[in-house]
Amino acid sequence: MSPTTTSAAALAPIAGAMEHPVLRSPTLVPRQWQESKTYRTSRLQGAHHPLLPSGTHIRGCGPTFCGVAIRILLKMKVLELACLLLIIVPQVVLGTHDVYIVTMEGEPVVSYRGGVEGFPATAIDLDEDMEITSEAVTSYSLHLRRYHDKLLDSLLVEGTYEKLYSYHHLINGFAVHMSPLQAEFLRKAPGVKHVERDMKIQKLTTHTPQFLGLPTGVWPTGGGFDRAGEDVVIGFVDSGIYPQHPSFSAHKTDPFGPVPHYKGKCEMDPVTRRSFCNGKIVGAQHFAKAAIAAGAFNPDVDFASPLDGDGHGSHTAAIAAGNNGIPVRMHGHEFGKASGMAPRARIAVYKVLYRLFGGYVSDVVAAIDQAVQDGVDILNLSVGPNSPPTATRTTFLNPFDAALLSAVKAGVFVAQAAGNGGPFPKTLVSFSPWITTVAAGVDDRRYKNHLVLGNGKLLPGLGVSPATHENKSFSLISAADALLGSSATKYSALDCQRPELLNKRKIQGKILLCGYSFNYISGTASIKKVSETARSLGAAGFIVAVENSYPGTKFDPVPVSMPGILITDVSRTKDLIDYYNSSTIRDWAGRATTFQATAAIADGLAPTLYNSAPQVALFSSRGPDVKDFSFQDADVLKPDILAPGNLIWAAWAPNGTDEANYAGEGFAMVSGTSMAAPHIAGIAALIKQKNPKWSPSAIKSALMTTSNTLDKGSHPLRAQQYSTSEIMTLTRATPFDYGSGAVNPKAALDPALFWMQLIKITSHFCVRSLTWNTVNSKVQQRPYDLNIPSITISQLRGTQTVKRTVTSVAAEAETYTIMTRMSPEIALEVSPPALTVLPGASREITATLTARSVTGTYSFGEITMKGDRGHLVRIPVVAMGFK
Repeated sequence: MSPTTTSAAALAPIAGAMEHPVLRSPTLVPRQWQESKTYRTSRLQGAHHPLLPSGTHIRGCGPTFCGVAIRILLKMKVLELACLLLIIVPQVVLGTHDVYIVTMEGEPVVSYRGGVEGFPATAIDLDEDMEITSEAVTSYSLHLRRYHDKLLDSLLVEGTYEKLYSYHHLINGFAVHMSPLQAEFLRKAPGVKHVERDMKIQKLTTHTPQFLGLPTGVWPTGGGFDRAGEDVVIGFVDSGIYPQHPSFSAHKTDPFGPVPHYKGKCEMDPVTRRSFCNGKIVGAQHFAKAAIAAGAFNPDVDFASPLDGDGHGSHTAAIAAGNNGIPVRMHGHEFGKASGMAPRARIAVYKVLYRLFGGYVSDVVAAIDQAVQDGVDILNLSVGPNSPPTATRTTFLNPFDAALLSAVKAGVFVAQAAGNGGPFPKTLVSFSPWITTVAAGVDDRRYKNHLVLGNGKLLPGLGVSPATHENKSFSLISAADALLGSSATKYSALDCQRPELLNKRKIQGKILLCGYSFNYISGTASIKKVSETARSLGAAGFIVAVENSYPGTKFDPVPVSMPGILITDVSRTKDLIDYYNSSTIRDWAGRATTFQATAAIADGLAPTLYNSAPQVALFSSRGPDVKDFSFQDADVLKPDILAPGNLIWAAWAPNGTDEANYAGEGFAMVSGTSMAAPHIAGIAALIKQKNPKWSPSAIKSALMTTSNTLDKGSHPLRAQQYSTSEIMTLTRATPFDYGSGAVNPKAALDPALFWMQLIKITSHFCVRSLTWNTVNSKVQQRPYDLNIPSITISQLRGTQTVKRTVTSVAAEAETYTIMTRMSPEIALEVSPPALTVLPGASREITATLTARSVTGTYSFGEITMKGDRGHLVRIPVVAMGFK
């Protein structure tokens, strides 16, 4: 069925239903609903009983309460009581309300090609710009909004629900706060495709420009750092922004000009009454209707504005588009100068994440919809759902991913964080083939430190701190030996968070030894607070020692203002404690009287650079991708690409609460795939600046096919992983760890060949055929037939042939030699063995995969195309043989 026919057919039944309210017209209601007790009772809504006074109607009553209401009215015949029932009945019958996202039949604005009488087509080709204010777009958008309102009005009683958003640009649907019973009504109504309870989302929580080669290899091609990303608008769907930070300031000497294609608005700060925008920041809005309806939003804590009360949003925005050359100063030390990947790109803020609860999908979908209407070029999503969707048949068709599909179809490149569930398989929270899913890598900069004990032992640890005074050793004192009185034992004093519980006279001039408790993991304790405690007590330094293993805990170095170190190795902590106990003299009651153990803390302010980089970070979520909530493997490779995401320095909101160690600071060094995604968003902005007509799939193809699978030392990429004893180790990485490889910005600006048909194929085939199986075709198409720069077959039975079409964007013809590499369990052949591609021309290659043996595990390989003009194009191949 063509899109035009689909749109018209989908909208027609609902249009008819508006003439006769749905619940009153059996001919317009599904048979199974007509026959249900719920429906038969609901038909009483609006009915007049002959024994009631003229004009008396009962509305809002359910299966049980409606009969009771009629008997009361018949007995008392008091019309005023009916009015009272209209108020109390919905609350009694409908019960607890939740936020639901309703997806409708019929096309949204970006894909509507006509078919509804009186409304011309609004869809455009990828190389065209949609005029949001045109009469066609405006009228069709209004038509969909009215259509949503009429449906709700015909099914639900006024005052018993609240419509929060109408989605009309990217998806056709709406978000509504209603009861489960009302959701069931809607689920069975004509024209309704899906009704899903809203889900929460979570955060997927400098040196990297140099590590990626931007200053010398990329920025000069765009006019230098002072022009890199000029006039490209990156939208950040995140926790807001701290506009006063120098990373987001407007240049006085080189001011930002207008961006005509961006139409977004700027909210005013409700406290200062100043705009959040300044030229660098071109748009700032917040979305919280679902959070408010759910009762999760506290305006005193969460800020009903685009202001970042968390820190996460400011950090991600600075990584992608922060100003160049901003000094990173903390505790009197400068750690270098920070810059975004595209320092002249503009920032558009769409706040959906809040301090205490995260966010809701319906608010995120509204933000994405608005961002695309506003005219952003790039979208960065360092957020994701807590798990795969449970209501839709596949992960690809939930409202969140459907909105992203339409965003890409509208010409917006989308980068999304892969998730922080690693190193375990199937932990991704970014699923769909039309977006770029970003894994997190560890770059070449590591902060390490060590402690030298008085017995000569050297204990490695973490601590971005100065050395003890003049590199001298000082006496050690345990917090347990410095408690003030017996009453302190009822508090958790050993983690050194409360200086009032410790004896300053004993601690002064010594190194304070503290324990690492679960409070550090829960966020109620922090290294920063230990530093403040030690300083207030006059200590010469501090040590935090981990005595018990906490599986899955990630220990990061924390910048502090005084000598300090975190010992993370439990065996090293034992060495430290044994030395301390053997060197401390105690009286008959066990009280310490003489402290003879000494130690010196080394200087940890300077990072060490390594060639074994990048590595896949331990926390980065791994593939394979899943196609539904049952976690069946999908024939789509995820993640797509690897970018720096470990210990990333960038701007922070001083009032941010996301990281206790950086409370009150202007910069933070944070890890997560949240930090990896904006690296790709910023690099995509550089590609967009150089090639403004390239589609999102073209940019994604350029990034993936030019990525690296070797580290700086020319060794295969490795991934951080847990050993059987839960100790971190390194293993050879696979495409399920890094996708196509580590991003190579310089090569991505000159890719030569593209896999360019992703959106055209995906919108028709992936959603309709893969998910719904509604396309009648003589040739069954599968996800691995998508023309994307990877091949994944989760169940390879016998031999399977896969075709790919490449298109040249080079200025001259180039001849490519095609080579393959594959694990021995799978045979991989490609034809032709060589081909010449003329400028702007396309050529087809055929890959044939044959299962040689069934091992129950995946095999990995690649197809490499080496051009005679120096270009190298590579796509990963993943398959598992099945009987």
